[in-house]
Amino acid sequence: MNSMTGYAYKEASVDNLQISVEMKSVNARFLDLNINMPSFLSPVESKIRSLFSQKVSRGKVDLTIRIRESAPQTRVTADVEAAKQYAAAISSIANALGNKSDIPLSLIISQEGVLNVEHTYDAEAYWNKILPTFNAAYEEFVEARKKEGQNLYKDLNEKLCILDKCAAFFKEWQPKMEAMFKEQITKKFTELLGEHADEQRIMTETAAMLVKYTINEEIVRLHSHLKALHNEFDNNPVPGKRIDFFCQEANREINTIGSKNQFTEVGAMVVNAKDALENIREQSKNVE
Repeated sequence: MNSMTGYAYKEASVDNLQISVEMKSVNARFLDLNINMPSFLSPVESKIRSLFSQKVSRGKVDLTIRIRESAPQTRVTADVEAAKQYAAAISSIANALGNKSDIPLSLIISQEGVLNVEHTYDAEAYWNKILPTFNAAYEEFVEARKKEGQNLYKDLNEKLCILDKCAAFFKEWQPKMEAMFKEQITKKFTELLGEHADEQRIMTETAAMLVKYTINEEIVRLHSHLKALHNEFDNNPVPGKRIDFFCQEANREINTIGSKNQFTEVGAMVVNAKDALENIREQSKNVE
């Protein structure tokens, strides 16, 4: 079980590059990977996404790759014709204004298009230099999510144990509830009819009461859903979505038990079960 929240940061110097890789994530229904990096690395973006999705399946992730190059590969070219045209135009303005001073060279070369600087980038070569730092950050990021997931597992398992106890209590009380229904009906008939109370009529009324208020089916289904939750916790590496589904099903059974309940002790346990279940549902939003 992994958490959907995590953070990692790594930096390194490789040749003439200063590289930093940062990863951070929060909860999301699916994997939403947002990559911030220099535009010249765009050709390797699909490769980055493929690597990332190998161990991360859910969460809103911000991945930032920064590069500072001390000696970038550049190519400078001059457009002589453009420089001549700028010089002629500036001289024309100077003559019109009666300015006879020489035109400084710095003014000419500062004009747009006179000097052109081109940076040459080999995305694959840069990526090969970035990859070790990326891998180190990625492993730290995955480990952070795993460590937080262990804390989530412990908390979820504690709440599930509370639900197990509640379900066991309901199962234990179910025959007691049936006996108490019969006792209540027998008492009412005896108060009204005394010794003339018809045992067959008492049994009929008791059966009708049990049909209306028995919780046996709900208990069986509740145990089944809790068993499924245990299985998700222990065997599914990405149980987040399925946990929410089984919680909905278990909640339906607990609500039904609560609506049929006629006894204070059972009502108190229903409250405990709903509280534990709600905690599981909220916490499951953090589970991958």
